[in-house]
Amino acid sequence: MPIEPPPEPPVGENDEAAMRLAIAEAEHAPAHGDVPVGAVAIVGGRVVAARHNERELRPDPTAHAEMLVLRDVAEAIGDWRMGGVTVVVTLEPCAMCAGAMVNGRVGRLVFGASDPKAGAVGSLYNLCTDPRLNHELPVTAGVLADECGTLLTSFFEGRRAEDPGG
Repeated sequence: MPIEPPPEPPVGENDEAAMRLAIAEAEHAPAHGDVPVGAVAIVGGRVVAARHNERELRPDPTAHAEMLVLRDVAEAIGDWRMGGVTVVVTLEPCAMCAGAMVNGRVGRLVFGASDPKAGAVGSLYNLCTDPRLNHELPVTAGVLADECGTLLTSFFEGRRAEDPGG
């Protein structure tokens, strides 16, 4: 009798599957002129929130995918403390988003592409793992980094093609 393979793990137990959902979410952002960054939040192996950048859409400088997903999670779980939450985002979080994750006591962060110009989780700063802060969270970096980076590179190449003088 053949042995049945185990069932697929819930998305929260598979960083690549969760990142693919974040990438799919990011692909909605350019429709309203936003940089394609997507984020999903996983609680108990299930997606409880999925958002993409909406700075241009709102207009709101804090409308990064991570900030929006954190707001949605807090509402969904009824608490600002997010110890059981994994945030999966296509781009290394900036200082604002990393700081919000530290302040929200997020359980874990997974990100795709590094951000050498604004990244605050390894590139410029290490906010999520700084022992001087009130909370540290485990970070997994580089999940599907090439795909996440290509999404951003294609977006900015398209913008430069539209406005070669700008």
